[in-house]
Amino acid sequence: MELLETTLNGIQPVPAAHLTAAQERLDNLTKPRRSLGYLESLAARYVALRGEVRAKVGGKRVCVFAGDHKVTAEGVSAYPPEVTQLMVKNFLKGGAAINVLARGAGVDVEVIDIGVNGDLGLLPGLLQRKVKPGADNIARGPAMTLDECRQAVTIGLERAAVAARAGVTMLGTGEMGIGNTTPAAALFAALLGVPAAEVTGPGTGLEPAAVTAKVAVVERALQLNQARCHGPLETLAALGGLELAGLCGLCLGAAAARVAVVVDGFISSAAALVAMRLAPAAKDYMFFAHMSAEPGHQTFFEHEGLRPIVDLGMRLGEGTGAVIAMQIIEDAVAIISEMATFAEVGIQPGA
Repeated sequence: MELLETTLNGIQPVPAAHLTAAQERLDNLTKPRRSLGYLESLAARYVALRGEVRAKVGGKRVCVFAGDHKVTAEGVSAYPPEVTQLMVKNFLKGGAAINVLARGAGVDVEVIDIGVNGDLGLLPGLLQRKVKPGADNIARGPAMTLDECRQAVTIGLERAAVAARAGVTMLGTGEMGIGNTTPAAALFAALLGVPAAEVTGPGTGLEPAAVTAKVAVVERALQLNQARCHGPLETLAALGGLELAGLCGLCLGAAAARVAVVVDGFISSAAALVAMRLAPAAKDYMFFAHMSAEPGHQTFFEHEGLRPIVDLGMRLGEGTGAVIAMQIIEDAVAIISEMATFAEVGIQPGA
């Protein structure tokens, strides 16, 4: 049995009893019941998935998967594809937004070349796991073969396993790939069963006329690849990208290892949606960081009954929203693990 199937079989729902125990502790802390709102839900979910009511946050890491997309030939991005390589180099030098935010939050940044269209050489700190130099043009055919998709997903599974063995208890999803809002929109449309226009937005800053053209590209991709989209993995292979497949594997691997995975924005959520379709229980281990400014992200949250941790109007990617949300989750966990109970301070609740 391949690693993907083994992982899928190993993902178990978080026991309801763990959530109940966590909420009981929260209700006995020195505060009015439920007075910390959504922070309490975050705390309860984290300690429940870790299986310990006073669990602590260990290591934190964001995995940034980089890959290119030949659909950029259709004019779907305001930036040229060469920017993917330039930004990977920027990540490695510590000069990108994700680096700045991660340093402040004490989060490790791991950069993986899973499908960059070019030879980046032996750059210090770069994990070279290239499946192929960029996903193919989804407006002309499938993004990748099913075997290539499995290979990319497996890389994500392995990165999650490596992180878990290193003591990481909170993983963040990050990505870099010029043009990747187009395959993400196609995946949302296919897996949510909604029109392309509802989930396709400006991405890196397209003007309205260009967004209209981008919608047409997504519609063409959906029509052309319709026969291939007969399952979640097959849909990912047909419409996705190599970094999306890597992120899908990261989400699944984290769930199998009982590691919290903080899902970044629009693109990461498309990868997480594939993971949830492959293993519905994986949803228990996911924390959705923020509401992207991409209009289709709200459709996703409403359709799946999910709530983002913050809404800051961000649309950068890279894992930036995930790192911000990690700090909030860590604060929530500190509340449940460190705050005193009424009994410990000699207060009778309601007295």
